[in-house]
Amino acid sequence: MNHQDFTTAFLVDKTPEEVFAAINNVRGWWAGEPGVEGSANKLGDEFTYRYEPYHYSKQKITELIPGRKIVWLVLESSINFVKDKGEWKGTQVVFEITKSGDQTKVRFTHAGLVPEYECFDSCSNAWSSYINGSLRSFITTGKA
Repeated sequence: MNHQDFTTAFLVDKTPEEVFAAINNVRGWWAGEPGVEGSANKLGDEFTYRYEPYHYSKQKITELIPGRKIVWLVLESSINFVKDKGEWKGTQVVFEITKSGDQTKVRFTHAGLVPEYECFDSCSNAWSSYINGSLRSFITTGKA
């Protein structure tokens, strides 16, 4: 079966280092209630994200290349609006940062979030909003 992971990208007028720092400040852009707990600053760090009562996940930083790449492995997941609440478990959230002329490109991929998953439509819409809205705004203005 040919899987198509959810991916989206945008350009900003910031350096790769500024983009990298903003992405790693997960509390600054990934809002929820109660939101993010834990650390996402160095390789091996773990943090949780909660958006009660719909979503809980625990991520581990598995790759961290300053100014270039960040990868989170989803260790635990509970999505309350689908039959298989653990659909995200074992998936990876990938941020690739590259120079594109005078701008920096951010390419986001949720590897393993595929159209075959029940949460694909809702989850990809939520990611689109967070990545292209909240994260992009946080990178460019310092506010989500």
